Amino acid sequence: MTSDRSPAPVLLVLAAGLGSRYGGLKQMEPVGPGGATLMDYAVYDAARAGFGAAVFVVRPEMDPAFSDRILPRFVGRLAVRTVHQRFAVPPGLAIPPGRTKPWGTAHAVLAARDAVGAPFAVINADDFYGREAYRTVGDFLRAPAAEDAPTFALAGFRLDRTTSEAGGVNRAVCLVSADGWLRSVSEVLHLAAVGSGGYRGEEDGRPRTFAGDEPVSMNMWGFTPAVFPQLRAGFEEFLRAAPPEGTPHADPAKREYLIPTLVQALIARGQARVRVLPTESRWTGMTHPEDRPVVAARIREMVARGDYPEKLWD
Repeated sequence: MTSDRSPAPVLLVLAAGLGSRYGGLKQMEPVGPGGATLMDYAVYDAARAGFGAAVFVVRPEMDPAFSDRILPRFVGRLAVRTVHQRFAVPPGLAIPPGRTKPWGTAHAVLAARDAVGAPFAVINADDFYGREAYRTVGDFLRAPAAEDAPTFALAGFRLDRTTSEAGGVNRAVCLVSADGWLRSVSEVLHLAAVGSGGYRGEEDGRPRTFAGDEPVSMNMWGFTPAVFPQLRAGFEEFLRAAPPEGTPHADPAKREYLIPTLVQALIARGQARVRVLPTESRWTGMTHPEDRPVVAARIREMVARGDYPEKLWD
């Protein structure tokens, strides 16, 4: 089965994070010349890669500042709008006692279901992915669909190009088939370089070591609108089926409904396929406050090389 060529893809920016480890709204932190944020570079790279619109998922209380400070920069360059990630559950389900915040990245994508009607890429607002990654995912999203089952994509970054010098990081480590399809995603916590070379982290409380060339997810996904019914069904299942005591994220007040959780379930059930798109881009992001000067320095280097103009929006 084939379909007509897809319309220009949409960039879906997850910007509702609390920034608890960073200590503030890192998604609105200036890091580049002229006060440019990482979202500015994301939209700039996406526009260069042929994306036609950007949708930002924010918390309702962020909307005034976001609309005043961020959105005006993009008006006239591509279509932009915001949607709210609200603290709510589907009818017939109850908010768990003690829960005070929304449910993570997959829940944030679900919040945009009425605003996105074309193939779309999902990114984090506080991450720098690089021009090549946007081009690779954009090309995938514009290609004609040739699968009966939903076919999605993931930008696969090398682990050693995604770590932080300021401390350990959490990464979704990917197992990929020989022909490039995602087989599984494993959440590995506290990943950091070790003195003897390589990296060490924890999965389900057990130590794991890595060489550094393993593909990891930095939450840059390529989806079609077919994912939205799957997201909703998965969210209802997530709320109903609490994990056993003693497992990670067992506390209903703290559990998160994450994109890798949904994707893993879809792959296991044969309800979707996910193509891993390798990228040589170097990820840069702000997990810890100490990351900000590192990110700013890398951006200055790219500006000096001519990768980006001194002022993005002139």
